[in-house]
Amino acid sequence: MSPRVAEQSSRLDTPDAAGTEPTVARLRKAAGAFRTISEVADDLHIPQHVLRFWETKFPQVKPLKRGGGRRYYRPDDIALLRRVSDLLYTQGYTIKGVQRLLREGGGRLADDIPPPNDAERAAAEAEQFARAPQLSFLPPEPVPSGRRTSETERLRSVLVHALAELEAIRALLP
Repeated sequence: MSPRVAEQSSRLDTPDAAGTEPTVARLRKAAGAFRTISEVADDLHIPQHVLRFWETKFPQVKPLKRGGGRRYYRPDDIALLRRVSDLLYTQGYTIKGVQRLLREGGGRLADDIPPPNDAERAAAEAEQFARAPQLSFLPPEPVPSGRRTSETERLRSVLVHALAELEAIRALLP
C-alpha cells in the first residue's frame, strides 16, 4: 500500500466508541461544494423522491445534472430547499402558497415571511390529508406556536410524513 493510500485509510478508519471495530468516518465537503441528492436528502431529512417532486413544482430549484441523470445541488439550491421545507412542514404553507411567495419575491424567499393565514393553514392541512388518507390515527392537537420550537415542529412533520409512508407501504403488502 502506498504511503498516500495508507494515510487516507488511517484517517477514514477510526475506532468506534468502544474502541474495538473501525468505522468509516464521513469526510466533510467544503461549504461551496455541490451535493448529491442523497446528501441533500440526509441533510434536510426529506426523502429523495420529495426533492425530485419539488423540482417539478419549484422551477427555481435547478440541480446540475451529469451523465446518467445524477443530480448535483448547488449551495443556493440547498438553501432554497431548506427554506421551502420550513415553509411547508413547519409554518404550514401549501405548495401553491410557497409558489406564490416565490413569484412575489422574484424567485427568492425572504427570511421574514409571516405565518400563513387561517385559510392557507386549512388548505395545507387538507393537502397533507389528501396525500396520506390511509392514516389510521388522529394526530395530536396542535400546541400553540409560542410553546413549540420550529425544530420540534419540523421533526414532528417529518415523523408524521414517515408514518404515512409506512402505512402506505403496509397497505401494499399482501
